[in-house]
Amino acid sequence: MGSIFRSEEMCLVQLFVQAEAAYCCVNELGELGLVQFRDLNPGIIAFQRKFVNDVRRCEEMERILRFLEKEITKANIPIIESSENDKAPCPRDIIELEVAFEKLEKELKEINTNQEALKNNCLELTELKFLLQITEDFFEEAESQLSGSELPSEESVSVTGCSRRLSSTSGGGRLKLGFVAGVIQRERFSAFERLLWRLCHGNIVLRHVEINVPAEDCMANEFISKDVFIVFFQGEQFKSKVIKICDGFHATVYPCPETLHERMEMSVGVNMQIKDLHMILYQTEKHRKNLLLSAAKDVHKWNVKVKKMKAIYYTLNLCNIDITQKCLIAEIWCPVTDLKKVHSTLTKESVRNGSTMPPILNRIETNQTPPTFNKTNTFTVGFQNIVDAYGVGNYREVNPAPYSIITFPFVFAIMFGDCGHGLVMTIMAVGMILYERHHKNIEMKNEILTIFCHGRYIILLMGLFSIYTGLIYNDCFSKTFNLFGSAWNVRAMFQPNGPWSNETLQNSSVLQLNPAVRGVFSGKPYPFGIDPIWNIAVNKLTFMNSYKMKMSVILGVFHMLFGVTLSLLNHIYFKELTNIFLEFIPEVIFLTALFGYLVFLIIFKWCVFTVSESEIAPSILVHFINMLMFNYSGPAMTPFYCKQRSIQTFLVLIALLTVPWMLLIKPYLLYSDHQRTKHVVRLCDNSKVSILQSEQTEAEIKGGGDKNHWEEEKFSFGDTFVQQAIHTIEYCLGCVSNTASYLRLWALSLAHAELSEVLWHMVLHNGFTGLSSVGLTITFAVFAVLSVAILLVMEGLSAFLHALRLHWVEFQNKFYKGAGYKFIPFSFTDICKR
Repeated sequence: MGSIFRSEEMCLVQLFVQAEAAYCCVNELGELGLVQFRDLNPGIIAFQRKFVNDVRRCEEMERILRFLEKEITKANIPIIESSENDKAPCPRDIIELEVAFEKLEKELKEINTNQEALKNNCLELTELKFLLQITEDFFEEAESQLSGSELPSEESVSVTGCSRRLSSTSGGGRLKLGFVAGVIQRERFSAFERLLWRLCHGNIVLRHVEINVPAEDCMANEFISKDVFIVFFQGEQFKSKVIKICDGFHATVYPCPETLHERMEMSVGVNMQIKDLHMILYQTEKHRKNLLLSAAKDVHKWNVKVKKMKAIYYTLNLCNIDITQKCLIAEIWCPVTDLKKVHSTLTKESVRNGSTMPPILNRIETNQTPPTFNKTNTFTVGFQNIVDAYGVGNYREVNPAPYSIITFPFVFAIMFGDCGHGLVMTIMAVGMILYERHHKNIEMKNEILTIFCHGRYIILLMGLFSIYTGLIYNDCFSKTFNLFGSAWNVRAMFQPNGPWSNETLQNSSVLQLNPAVRGVFSGKPYPFGIDPIWNIAVNKLTFMNSYKMKMSVILGVFHMLFGVTLSLLNHIYFKELTNIFLEFIPEVIFLTALFGYLVFLIIFKWCVFTVSESEIAPSILVHFINMLMFNYSGPAMTPFYCKQRSIQTFLVLIALLTVPWMLLIKPYLLYSDHQRTKHVVRLCDNSKVSILQSEQTEAEIKGGGDKNHWEEEKFSFGDTFVQQAIHTIEYCLGCVSNTASYLRLWALSLAHAELSEVLWHMVLHNGFTGLSSVGLTITFAVFAVLSVAILLVMEGLSAFLHALRLHWVEFQNKFYKGAGYKFIPFSFTDICKR
């Protein structure tokens, strides 16, 4: 059998390469992607391995690259993905790459730090500029309220107001008030005002104004919710209180000159500084952007190189170095068919690096079970993933995936049989295939669309098979095709040949065609699919029920029988002759004697009984139940054929005979074989003891090496019997339950057809009766949306899941154990996708 139908043959190879060329050789194996390394140091923890420092250096470079990607994304700069295959750098180039990364990170961090400091400085100067502009109005208002003989006091306060009124007190002269000016966040101002008033007992004047910055200003976002305030007071005691309250509310206090001339000079100086800072910020941002633009061109390439380097050093940690520190020793799993290719690649790489020792590959024998490797391509990988989701197959076990390429979409199509819906699904699949071919390197961000694109070939085959089964059902959006002409003739039922007349049509709501009337039924079946006349028949559902139910049973039995047949291939390949006679043969007899006979009755009834005899034909279900109960009395037991009772009794008895055949014989033979082997081992031990007594020197040498070889194999008859009993019961009961499980094909097929018919009659059919072109367009749009949402998506997903269950449970459990472990090659292609 070819490797398509069975996993690849694997071999364990011991690899010897010169230590200086080890890095480059592992690099080439990663590019090749055909070997899986074994860990030769399982007992050594990670940080004690030889190349752990190199792995940490790669992790540090990965951290720097993540920092660069974050900065590039923040600057809205697209990262250019290279389509070229970037090789991992040589060991001597890694230091240069590491230095370049560190220099780039240091420079970028310095730019960010300086830019942040400049922005903070510019923000403070901008706040001071607005403060100087706004406080000038405060000073003019305060001076106009003060007279030479008045002292400030407060008679009434409104906490939510923006001003404080000054009242007169006794005293002479014009008083000089102190003040504090600053900027505070707007949401804190209400509490700030209330606390100032309470602690200063109202002996203050407080003014505040919102900062309104033009939208085009580069600092506009920083002033969205800030206010300028100024507090007038008298005395140093109040000044200290005000400053402490400002600190508590994180208000920024700025120095503000007392005289107008000083304020004007400060304003001019602040504006000049702001202008200079804007120029410096512009140049800094320009330099930062140029730096990130140059990094964006190479960051993807750097990522690939660092990932490859890290993978190489991680793989080298799985290997050993010999005592002389000149040779690297590794053990790899490799497909036998690719062994020459691996050796050729390693030889070329060693010659290119000037290695004095050619690579040596030795196949070694091992008792360890090899990993399972099934070669796939873009077409078969989806079906292989469906099989692997159930369980990775045992080594060299028959692979169900090639057979599932046909059976899976066909089983789906039986439940989804509609050539219209199948055509829509096919068009969608073709669109995804064409999109994937033109956008291979574009990664989709939508996870659901990614899943659909990965299964595009599965969807394509499901659509094509649905078109086929839809033509078999003669169903297209619940309508039928009359391509070859119906085998039924309604006109022949009218007089003079038949009993119908015009009065019969007027007085009857339902009329039945009589195939006994000459010319009504031609006797020739419709050439392909269901006769279109059934689409207008009242008993259409009854007919389709019977047809699809029997079809489901027939397909289910053949599907299970095919699975049991595949188990024979496993027994032959693994040379398990005992399993052929004690499992395969009784399993086939049990399945065919009962359910194969049920299929025979269905086909026999279709072939023997004509349309006119359908009403008197015996019931298959009643006959099958009575066959198992050995009940052959009663009026319903009209035989299908002569000697039916004898044949059915024989089939039931032989089916019952297969149960002890599977249950008892195999455990007994295994027990007898174990006892016979045990006896031979004891005889060999006695002979060995006599030899060891005569040659004591050789005994010391050979004794330890052969100890495990002569150790008795553990065997438990009870465990073996229980295991065989579980297998027998599971198979016998499974044949019954699995056959019933295939009736889901009938149920879902009818459900899909009825839903399609309901949508047609309740939505689109109404659009053809008295609606305008606009109404018809809207109706068709509603019909299309409901068809896609309900019939294509929901019903399609339901049919997909049921087809999945039928393959996993009813089909694969007949021959597929799925208890292996997957071959995971050391491949840069897979590593870079993570």
